[in-house]
Amino acid sequence: MVSAREAGHVKVGVLTVSDRASRGEYEDLGGPAIVDYLSARIASSWEAVRRIVPDDRATIAAAIRGLADDDGCSLVVTTGGTGPAPRDVTPEATMDACPVPMPGFGEAMRAASLRTVPTAILSRQVAALRGSTLVVNLPGKPAAIAECLDAVLPAVPYCIDLIGGPWMELHGGSVDPSGRPRA
Repeated sequence: MVSAREAGHVKVGVLTVSDRASRGEYEDLGGPAIVDYLSARIASSWEAVRRIVPDDRATIAAAIRGLADDDGCSLVVTTGGTGPAPRDVTPEATMDACPVPMPGFGEAMRAASLRTVPTAILSRQVAALRGSTLVVNLPGKPAAIAECLDAVLPAVPYCIDLIGGPWMELHGGSVDPSGRPRA
């Protein structure tokens, strides 16, 4: 039997971090915004694995580990908990779960956001690797989610490929590191 990874099927974890949304007091807007964005951009066979957790460092880290290790997600995208408030602990939880930082992703997302929002400098989103899974933190605002994903998505397929995941084809084509289209 061919595994989902070998067949090129991509599983994407979508993790919303919000105390209120996890209790059902607030509608999760970030998770659906990520799914809508990726649905418009990923051309490969893919599926979203959704989770909502409270702003708790250990719980967030456990959810990331579960999405990567148990659910087999090649990409985990979080939304929420990336600001400077005391309950914003998603970056720390991500680094607890992922031993290999990928600082270029956070730098690119902040640079893109700073073009339109001067407070983007307050964002602390990070990206890191857990085995063959790339984890990327995004802000909680849907408009900021698209802006940040626009900045990094072109690099995501090649990163996942390099760490042993399936190739993810994007609408409009994907590129290798030289900028050439990938077949």
